[in-house]
Amino acid sequence: MAPIPTPPTEPQDSPDSYVGLAADGAERQARERGWSTVRSLQPGTIITMEYLAGRLNFEVEEGTVTRCWKG
Repeated sequence: MAPIPTPPTEPQDSPDSYVGLAADGAERQARERGWSTVRSLQPGTIITMEYLAGRLNFEVEEGTVTRCWKG
C-alpha cells in the first residue's frame, strides 16, 4: 500500500487580512507569505468544493478583494 501523502503546511496567515486590498497587491502578498496557489474569482463564479492545501481564494469585485478563504 502506498503511503498517505503529507499535505504542505499552510502559512500562518489570516484570510481576513486580504479583504479590502487591491487584487494584484493581495496576490503578490499572498505568494510572498508562502501560499502556493492563489485564485481570483468574480462574485458568483461556480467552483468545485474540493479543498486544496496551500491555496488561497479571493473573490474580487472591481479590482478589490471582497472575500477570502483557504482551500
